[in-house]
Formats: sequence, structure tokens, C-alpha cells
Amino acid sequence: MVEEVTDNKSLAESGSESGPRPLQIVIAKGDHSFELNEEALSEILLRDDVKDKKVVVVSVAGAFRKGKSFLLDFFLRYMKSGQPAGSEWIGDSSTALEGFHWRGGTERDTMGILMWSEPFLRTLPTGEEVAVLLIDTQGAFDNQSTVKDCATVFALSTMVSSVQIYNLSQMVQENDLQHLQLFTEYGRLAMEEGDSTPFQGLHFLVRDWSFGYEYPNGRDGGEKYLEKTLQVNDTQHEQLRSVREHIRACFEEVSCFLMPHPGLKVATQRDFSGKLSDIDEDFKIQLNTLVPQLLSPETLVIKKINGSKVTCSGLLEYFRAYMRIYDGEDLPEPKSMLEAT
Repeated sequence: MVEEVTDNKSLAESGSESGPRPLQIVIAKGDHSFELNEEALSEILLRDDVKDKKVVVVSVAGAFRKGKSFLLDFFLRYMKSGQPAGSEWIGDSSTALEGFHWRGGTERDTMGILMWSEPFLRTLPTGEEVAVLLIDTQGAFDNQSTVKDCATVFALSTMVSSVQIYNLSQMVQENDLQHLQLFTEYGRLAMEEGDSTPFQGLHFLVRDWSFGYEYPNGRDGGEKYLEKTLQVNDTQHEQLRSVREHIRACFEEVSCFLMPHPGLKVATQRDFSGKLSDIDEDFKIQLNTLVPQLLSPETLVIKKINGSKVTCSGLLEYFRAYMRIYDGEDLPEPKSMLEAT
């Protein structure tokens, strides 16, 4: 599968480049600590045209080498198109994908947390203009990341996003739910206690789905599959019930979409560049459903923390506060949390 930007130095310095680009806003350091790139984040969030506007944050997270950055480039294409009706936004068959860097192969590509440097201004059905931000994250469970690395990236991106897309391969497995419980608990511990549900939207995106004869591709099949997967009953082991109840309790809304495989050329061609002509038709059909469902003005969700809507400048302050917490010694190690469950 295609996937994800590369070295920290080039990304951290990419603020010197011109034009829209991915900026590394959280830098993964060699000692397994993380550093907030305030200069890059301020460049995005403190622009005069967006700093006082409410913000919508869409993030993609999950295991490494599973096509997160590849997917985000279609999000970019949709947002840049002005969101025309129908499938015109998807582009012509010969245009290569551009935006967040991705590549095929087995080595990880994205490091830390990246944000697209250009906020997209959109008008909601209420008439309010908001800024839409897209976030890419370091893939979890590569052979260089600790449990704490994975937990920090997933938790932080979930804490700042209005919709977290949990990108999974082939099906939702029990270990996927257990990791989600661990990561969201690590995030919840870092947040102030409040009456509201700590996180907003969680979207399970199951890639390379091959069981269409049980649950059809798309949202309808995804919702039925997710209902079955997160079902709680009296015959379940307490641990299985606890995981499912935790996920439901942590998010205001939980949804699912089943995506078919993009095709053999995508998986096996070293020089695959994202051209639509190399992608299977079923994948393109579902892509044309998925992306507007997540990013059309009618479905955009303003970021809220403790029930209050957040502006771009306010989001910068939350980033600073959350990073101070993860840099401190007050939180338990994720590994010890895992052993305690």
C-alpha cells in the first residue's frame, strides 16, 4: 500500500519555502521526545485572515504504511477545487497527486505531526466562515517507535482535531480497539476534567475492504459493520465490554466507512504517482462519496474543547498547553497503563 514526509530537518525548515506545503508542527526527536514547532504553527494559525475564525481540524492517524498521506492528498484536491457538485473535483486521469509526501515500500515516511500550511476558508450553512485544517500523523507501530511515541502522536492529534480518522487495514481487529482505548485514555488524562465528552468525531476508515458480500463498501456497510464490531452484550468478557464502552464514552460521534483496495498498480508499481488512470474504479467511486461526507460545508464540525468553540489562535494555545503536559513527568507511561488494563 502507498504511504507517507520524510526527514525532520527538511520539514522543520520548510517554513522558508513559499507556497502551500505540509509543515511539521510537532517534531519527533531522536531521543523519543517531541517538540512543538511554534514558528510553523504560528505561520498557519496566526494569519490575519484566519486567527479569529473558528477552526475545523481533520486528522488522519493509524498504523504506518497504510495510505494515510495518499488519502490526505485527495482531501487536498477536494478542498482546492472549491468543492464542485458531482465528481469534477477528483481531477483528470493523468494528473499526479501532490501535497503531503507519500511513497510505496516498507520504510516509514511521515514523522511527528504535519499540518497543511494553507487553511481553507469555508462558509457553513449557518453563514459562518470557518478555517479548515488538515493534519497528517506519524504512523504507529513501526520498528523505530516506542509505545509512548505512538500514544503521544495519536492522543495529541485526537485532542486537537474535530474529526479523527482512524485509518485501518482490511478490518477492525480487537488489537485496533485496544490501542484506541490506550491512546484515547492517554489523551484524556492530559485534558482538564469536564462534564462534556472529551473528544468529538471518530471515523473508522477501513482500507482494502474485501468482504463486500457481508457488508457493502461505503458508509451504510461501514455503519452496520461498526455496530456489529462495537456491540456490547452480557456474554462478552469484561475486558471486551470495557474497551467498547470506553470508545463510545470518549467520542461524541463514532462512524465507519469501508474502502475497497485501490488496485494492483497502486500496490506494486514503484513509480506510482497517484494518477487516477492507475486506480481501480471502485476505489474512485467510494472516494467520491467519502471525501464530501467528511469535508463538505454541510458536514464540517467546528473544534470544541470543554464545550467551547475554538478559534485558530486559541488552537495554538491548546497545542502549547498539551505539549507542556506531554513534556512533563505527571502522566503515567502508556506501557504501564497498558499493563494495568
